[in-house]
Amino acid sequence: MKNLLAAVLVTTALTAPVMAEETKITEFRIGLLGGENAQDRLNNNECLRAKTEELLGVETKLFAPADYNGVIQGLLGGTLDMAWLGASGYAKTYLSDPEAVEPILVKVNNDGGYGYYSIGFARKDSGITSLEDLKGKTFGFGDPNSTSGFLIPSIEIPVETGATMTSGDYFGEVKFTGGHEQTIVAVNGGDVDGGVTWADGLGNWEDGYNSGALRRAVDAGLVDMNDLVKIWQSNPIPEGPIVLRKDLPADVKVKFTALMASLPAMDPECAYGVLSGEAKGVMPIGHDAYEVIIEARKLKSN
Repeated sequence: MKNLLAAVLVTTALTAPVMAEETKITEFRIGLLGGENAQDRLNNNECLRAKTEELLGVETKLFAPADYNGVIQGLLGGTLDMAWLGASGYAKTYLSDPEAVEPILVKVNNDGGYGYYSIGFARKDSGITSLEDLKGKTFGFGDPNSTSGFLIPSIEIPVETGATMTSGDYFGEVKFTGGHEQTIVAVNGGDVDGGVTWADGLGNWEDGYNSGALRRAVDAGLVDMNDLVKIWQSNPIPEGPIVLRKDLPADVKVKFTALMASLPAMDPECAYGVLSGEAKGVMPIGHDAYEVIIEARKLKSN
């Protein structure tokens, strides 16, 4: 991570003469992807907002739309400047307008990788231990634009079980809850029989793993993992990218990238909130890492 920061700072120095001619921004707007309640998203990212405002010298605002599409449309419409998207959300953004955003960084897990998983789960006292046990029952998904909360499960689960995502076919009802937190709460409360969410798959189940939506829910006191059981796990999924609006001034891109690269070392508590739990840090990422997910979204739209 130190090498990444050094590289960014060198880039800053090399581009300094050009920056004087850059178009200036008057504010910087950070989009927060759905998946947990809006106030928690705002609280977890307030430290990033404050640091960004101090660094860029312009008012910085947080926006927490109700669903994933709100962030995607904000980036496409130029009303948001930065967001941490899921891979599927990035794919939709790119397919809608290849010139709207550019990936800059990706979260790195404690094991040095940047993969994570879609995790299927149910209440332990339900007796459900597999996808087969969910036949005829209610299966909860988060958001249509979520990678782990819908796209990947909707591709992998039919291959494994022959099920479709049509209510009444294999599962009694396929239901969108609105986000990861909503799915966890719905399963825990018995409103749906099973659901899917995301996790890095590292650490202990009892802790909600090291990072992800389950860890967020545990930290928020919403769930006791001992009441839940894992019933399915996807193949590894590439973690979604931190993206910037492509037509931002170059100096803004460099400064913000340097801030995000240094955040885990500079302020671990802030990084914990921003990155949804424990993480080694972030590293550079490009468009090529998401071509498989882009192709998957194309297939689902046909």
